[in-house]
Amino acid sequence: MTALVVKYLTLEEYLKYDDRTDSQYELVAGELVSMPPESPKNVQISLFLLINFLKFVPVNRLSNKVEIVVAGSRATTRIPDLVVLTNELATALEGATRSTIILDMPPPALVVEVVSPGKANEDRDYRYKRSEYAARGIAEYWIVDPQMNTVTVLILVDGFYEETRFAGNTAIASIIFPELQLTTEQVLNAGESNASDAIS
Repeated sequence: MTALVVKYLTLEEYLKYDDRTDSQYELVAGELVSMPPESPKNVQISLFLLINFLKFVPVNRLSNKVEIVVAGSRATTRIPDLVVLTNELATALEGATRSTIILDMPPPALVVEVVSPGKANEDRDYRYKRSEYAARGIAEYWIVDPQMNTVTVLILVDGFYEETRFAGNTAIASIIFPELQLTTEQVLNAGESNASDAIS
């Protein structure tokens, strides 16, 4: 029985990779990892947050498609559900042919991950990305968890994240958006009650 040989890619090889499909991949320690399409619920939550963040920042500072190169002995990239760019980073990405935040660019101001069901997804968002985003210097990281009905906000302090977990009707506290007025319940329902009233 022959052992499966894993082909590790460099960052340069990954950025040029094209399998001529619409498949989306992250590079994790040099390995291509296929990212399945998000559930409609997760997409709604991301879009709801994007609409609310637009009240505070221009559209060129928000992205739900950008990928972030994070540090590691083998190259790793992550594609968060939503990213808030700093002015400096938005400027650095201007004119780029691909929305990739490489290591010599400034870090984003905030990233949001909406957790999909399953232990592998939980581990990725709560453990691996937590350490990767902290090492990358991202000031604020939100973990929106529809399974646990919580929003965990992690604030970078001296290189490590300090976390606060929000649930129910408690207002979410953000250092990037101090004037934001959203509860966990509103985020997890993605404003559905308001939308159904308007469209029904």
